[in-house]
Amino acid sequence: MNLSELKPAAGSKHDDTFRRGRGHGSGNGKTAGKGHKGQKARSGAPRPGFEGGQLPLYRRLPKRGFTNINSKNIVGIGVDRLNVFEDGAEVTVEALIEKGIVKNPRDGVKILGNGELTKKLDVKVDAFSKSAAEKIQAAGGKAEVI
Repeated sequence: MNLSELKPAAGSKHDDTFRRGRGHGSGNGKTAGKGHKGQKARSGAPRPGFEGGQLPLYRRLPKRGFTNINSKNIVGIGVDRLNVFEDGAEVTVEALIEKGIVKNPRDGVKILGNGELTKKLDVKVDAFSKSAAEKIQAAGGKAEVI
């Protein structure tokens, strides 16, 4: 057996339309899957994360930092990674995804100046570092911001 072959036991999964507490013949009657007595068997059971009056985990842990809603998640690629393209090719975000250099472009793709470029390429992406643009132009190509 592999992890990819694991699945729930037959009859153990119900969809959300399953009607609980509708008699013994339904297979989920009487206590309706809540067991016998106890706080969780009653209506008004505590909300998720409630620890019986003890200070809950989400309040014990310190709050750290903040999330800037205006920040962009840019994918950076070294200029040396562009050597996989043929000489004179047009490099776009779609072409980078096709070659497997970028998996998820997120908010944009930026070419960085790491490494050396040996081919003449027409590169059209969201952003370039200054050194990357210089290296692309030095190789005889074009660096165009889209």
